[in-house]
Amino acid sequence: MTWSTRQLAELAGTTLKTVRHYHKLGLLEEPERAPSGYKRYDVRHLVRLMGIRRLTDLGVPLSDIPTVAAADARSTEILRALDAELAANIERQQHMRRQLAAILEDGASLDLPADFGAAAATLPRAQQDLLVAYSSVLTPSAMSVIRDQYTRPRDEVAEEFEHLPADAPEDVRRRLAAHLAAEVRAQRADHSFITDLDAASRRNGKLTRSVVTQALITFYNEAQLGVLRHLHDLLEQEEADGGADGDSRDGRDGKGEQDHSGDPDPPRVTPGATG
Repeated sequence: MTWSTRQLAELAGTTLKTVRHYHKLGLLEEPERAPSGYKRYDVRHLVRLMGIRRLTDLGVPLSDIPTVAAADARSTEILRALDAELAANIERQQHMRRQLAAILEDGASLDLPADFGAAAATLPRAQQDLLVAYSSVLTPSAMSVIRDQYTRPRDEVAEEFEHLPADAPEDVRRRLAAHLAAEVRAQRADHSFITDLDAASRRNGKLTRSVVTQALITFYNEAQLGVLRHLHDLLEQEEADGGADGDSRDGRDGKGEQDHSGDPDPPRVTPGATG
């Protein structure tokens, strides 16, 4: 009993085109032909075709099927590599599903970097845009610290900074800077990058500084930038004095009295310090 190409394809759950393609690649041996010229397939062709279908269903590339089917020394290596690839794909898809769940169930923002959760979704748009820009240059560990800052309940001063109007008076800017300086001092013992942008960067230092500088200038208003300039000065003064007692000046002497017409200094203005 023999079968036509169409019958063989039906038995194996595939198509005429696929059978012909396997013949062309040399994966499936050409059968003998009947006097009429039609191909005559037997059970050996069916078993071979079913074996090819089994391997393709497992994801084995057609080019590797002869090696795997022959069970030679490389077949195990090929299958292990395929298994590792599948595991990576599964993890990637599970990660995507977790992100979708955070968006659908927890209200996380589509605009924020992954894993920032629903709490950060309530930030003003400018703050969200800053986080997106930072994610292009900061290390995952640095972004994780920033994420933790934003997902914690924010105090009144942090909320005030986030919604600070551009015409906020100087005394308000200095007060906010003093508060943020205290937070930076508390954080930098555990996270060195709080006052060292280089330690938080996964890019070229110059490129990182350009991204951070442009993001700050673009997404913060003049009053917020003024707060960051005062913060920079307080940290610089403390470092010069060799201790934290410089915050008692609250920026009212030394560098605190200088004209801050320039941009904030990115290496001393830490992304996320206002969280």
